[in-house]
Amino acid sequence: MAENMSLAIDPRSGFCRSNSTFYSKRKPIPLPKNDSLDVTTFISARAHHGKVAFIDAATGRHLTFSELWRAVDSVATCLSDMGIRKGHVVLLLSPNSIFFPIVCLSVMSLGAIITTTNPLNTANEIGKQVADSKPVLAFTIPQLLPKLAGSTIPIVLLEDHVSSQAGEAKIVTTLHQMMKREPSGSRVRDQVNQDDTATLLYSSGTTGASKGVVSSHRNLIAMVQTVINRFSIEVGEKFICTVPMFHIYGLVAFATGLLASGSTVIVLSKFEMHDMLSTIEKYRATYLPLVPPILVAMVNAADQIRKKYDLSSLHSALSGGAPLSKEVIEGFLEKYPNVKILQGYGLTESTGIGASTDSLEESRKYGTAGMLSPSMEAKVVDPDSGKALNVNQTGELWLRGPSVMKGYFSNPEATTSTLDSDGWLRTGDLCYIDEDGFIFIVDRLKELIKYKGYQVPPAELEALLLSHPDILDAAVIPFPDREVGQFPMAYVVRKPGSNLSETGVMDFVGRQVAPYKRIRKVAFVASIPKNPSGKILRKDLIKLATSKL
Repeated sequence: MAENMSLAIDPRSGFCRSNSTFYSKRKPIPLPKNDSLDVTTFISARAHHGKVAFIDAATGRHLTFSELWRAVDSVATCLSDMGIRKGHVVLLLSPNSIFFPIVCLSVMSLGAIITTTNPLNTANEIGKQVADSKPVLAFTIPQLLPKLAGSTIPIVLLEDHVSSQAGEAKIVTTLHQMMKREPSGSRVRDQVNQDDTATLLYSSGTTGASKGVVSSHRNLIAMVQTVINRFSIEVGEKFICTVPMFHIYGLVAFATGLLASGSTVIVLSKFEMHDMLSTIEKYRATYLPLVPPILVAMVNAADQIRKKYDLSSLHSALSGGAPLSKEVIEGFLEKYPNVKILQGYGLTESTGIGASTDSLEESRKYGTAGMLSPSMEAKVVDPDSGKALNVNQTGELWLRGPSVMKGYFSNPEATTSTLDSDGWLRTGDLCYIDEDGFIFIVDRLKELIKYKGYQVPPAELEALLLSHPDILDAAVIPFPDREVGQFPMAYVVRKPGSNLSETGVMDFVGRQVAPYKRIRKVAFVASIPKNPSGKILRKDLIKLATSKL
């Protein structure tokens, strides 16, 4: 069978005519056969010669690999004593820190499930996720306690000083207390299998409301293997972590995956251009992951940057979130000739894996999301007829592989509409795959707004606008912007006699959502265009908004 299959696959595009499937041209990733394995054990068992695992850029504090694994063991022992068992959900609400990975690895080693959330989210947004995922314990920092106000979850503080903000919060201990504990070999351990759930990350998915993406230990192990095989990492590589660790890419690559290679991750608690550049210089960092707006900013300010900072240690920039244009890639290479640009494409639903460019030559296929990641298969499906298409034909990208999620948390309808019975994940992205096997994303079926790499579901903002007493109808669309990618723009129908202003609309929304979800442009219209079934015709509104550009 295998031989016939290999004959039927076009070696250039990876396309197989007999089943209309595109196969990855990259070498398949080795996956462990042992079924009773958790991702923490898998990562900690990998042999490497690395010394320092994490560095806190702000304080200079180092965490060696031996200190890290000892801490993970101690914290897991404490969690086990607190009654945390396989299947329990633990919430982590924190900016990036060198302690973030300790919490994730400890929780997952017990077969318990980690759910993360954006510290910028409001108490109300976080409350919805808590109500849905029902965590039995939360880890957070003192400054973020008000965002958990009103919840009765026991809390572990990631810092020692309990501030005045504790209020009503049920604080049970601190992470540092837990890390001092002698690890116990005899603690209660449930058997964890690769198919058990490891993480529950919330994504906007295909339809408006935020949904929990259930990823298994197998998914995470496949992601770790992909990341490590993608960068044939030498000893001594140092990655700057600008990516949020609560996000799939940050969580699986920087908080966990890269540990398996023995690399050092230098953690910035928030993104700030000067901090990032001075950290590269100070620690002689070699890899810089970023999102397109940061890359654009580095091109625009290149002359000042090169005068002020020594970035000679840097050899690779990793970009994700949106494809880079020819102008940006060539502009960057001209200003930073010793740094190669690598790109990646993935979804929370595919554990951050999908496609990538693994060399400068591949990145120079301008506008591409890359070639299929190892062990990943794709179909390009006509959204109207459901027919699988050929090379260079545009349709919805479907993905199947070892990193594709188990489904959405306690949401069978959403799962069935996104994952079919054969394991194909409908990405909601329109694309074509060319004759060399490169994927080009053309548009998003999903209509999510991508603001600096954050996902903003228009439906959520529309629901909020409709709750305003002066608003009769509303639609929210992505408005293109060079700095941030896209921002939310609202079309609003006012009730007769209302003199609601643009700032009135923006302030009303701004008070109730995270900063990245704010509406930054408003237009008043007589009616919102809709199709016969009542769905907003966003495409028409996008045309209207951008025709004036």
